[in-house]
Amino acid sequence: MSEQRKEVTGLDPAIAQDLEKRLALSTPDDTARGMFFNGALNAVRILGGDAAVEKCLAVVPEKKFVDFFNYPVSGFLKLSFTGAQLMGPQLGGFDAMLRKMGTQATTDFLSSAAGKTLLLLAGDSPKRLVTNLPTGYRAAVSYGDRSVEWSGDRAGKLIMKRDFMPPAYHEGVLQAVIEALGARGVQVKGRQTGPVDTEYALSWQ
Repeated sequence: MSEQRKEVTGLDPAIAQDLEKRLALSTPDDTARGMFFNGALNAVRILGGDAAVEKCLAVVPEKKFVDFFNYPVSGFLKLSFTGAQLMGPQLGGFDAMLRKMGTQATTDFLSSAAGKTLLLLAGDSPKRLVTNLPTGYRAAVSYGDRSVEWSGDRAGKLIMKRDFMPPAYHEGVLQAVIEALGARGVQVKGRQTGPVDTEYALSWQ
C-alpha cells in the first residue's frame, strides 16, 4: 500500500482517495487495450507536450503501449488520473480533462478494425450503435458488465457494472461515439450508483 500511496501523492487528496478506492477494487486480471492508454497520453500531449506525458508515464511501469495489447486497468487509472489533474486546469477541471480523454479514446477505437466493425453494424442508426456498445466494450476491456435500456427511439440508459473509470470519462466516450454517426444535440449524463457502478442517460435529436 505504501508504494501505491507514493504513486498518487501528487494528486489532490479527494482525487487520490477516489483513485485508491478504485485501485483496491481492481485485480491483475482486469485489463484494457493499449489504445486507451495512448488516447489518454495523446490528449495530455496536445495540451501539455512531452513533459506532461513523461509525468504520466512516471506512475506506470510501461513507457510505451501497443494499441491491441492488454495492460492492467490499475495502470490506466493511475495514468489517467495523473493526466487529468495535470491538464485539468486548462480545460476547466479534472472531469473536463477526463471527458477529453474519453473522446480521444473513442476516436482511436473507431479508427481500429473493431471500431470500424461496430460502425458498420450500426449503419446510420445511433440507436443500433448504442445497442451494440456492450459488445464493443467487451472487445476493448476484460472487466465489467454493460446493458442498455431504451425509453424511446433517441433516448435511453447505458448501465455499467464494475467499470473502474469515473463517469466523466465515459461521458466523453459516449458523446463521441454517438456523434460519430452524425447525431446532433447529444446529451450524456452519468450518475454513479456504486463504487464502480454507473448509469448514463443518453439522448439526441
